[in-house]
Amino acid sequence: MTGARLEITGATRVYLHLAHPSAHARTPQVMNAEFARRGVDAVAVSADVAPGDLGAFTGGLRGWRNLAGLSVTMPHKEALTPHVDALAGQAALIGAVNVVRREADGRLVAGNTDGQGFAIGLRGAGHQLSGRRVLLAGGGGAGRAVAFTVAAAGAASITIANRTAARAERLASEVAAAYPAVAVAAGPPDPAGHDVVINATSLGMHPGDPLPVPTGRLAPGTLVCDIVTRPATTRFLREAAARDCVTHPGMPMLAGQVDLILEFLGLSGDRPG
Repeated sequence: MTGARLEITGATRVYLHLAHPSAHARTPQVMNAEFARRGVDAVAVSADVAPGDLGAFTGGLRGWRNLAGLSVTMPHKEALTPHVDALAGQAALIGAVNVVRREADGRLVAGNTDGQGFAIGLRGAGHQLSGRRVLLAGGGGAGRAVAFTVAAAGAASITIANRTAARAERLASEVAAAYPAVAVAAGPPDPAGHDVVINATSLGMHPGDPLPVPTGRLAPGTLVCDIVTRPATTRFLREAAARDCVTHPGMPMLAGQVDLILEFLGLSGDRPG
């Protein structure tokens, strides 16, 4: 059966979207639609967990036998890493996770598809990063994944701006060590002199949020990207478009991760619960 919501039974597997707060999340809707399309007997729901409860919450997941896994978003991408049993693939390099699967023995294995999803979304829109000068606003969990991805794509340079300068400096040092051919440095959120500007912060999710980058300094033709998915078009992107910039919203990054997440969790096709 495909294309319609499956009946939720005792055999249905549960997929959690871990966030705090969770009201802005679009992942449950996206994943439930995908489960229905593929005929996967699973249901996606939000899990709003405060940072102080993260350890106890994660411990309880090990005994949840019909848990397929979970996706992870702000503010837990980095904080969750010490609470899982293994980091798979690029997650160990990035130091942040966005997807976790529960093994049959209760072990929790975490991965990171954020960077790959961002790259897939850009390619799908016809954009490329090779040889370009990139300003990245945000050095948190999502920002870390995007920074390593931008470097791997062959950017000429990356400037990392973060509210906490020490975090930006640490990330710049780590990316530079992994990709010595790329000029990486911490710096202010000034878009002047950059070809690509990326907002990898949560700024823009809520009305009244300040801009992550001063849009008055954007040059026409600059590629301006946002990872925020709700609202679909942030104030940052609207102001960039008004300055004749090329804009790229957050949803392509989420859409680009669906196949990667389902494959990581073993949910790419229907199976017994």
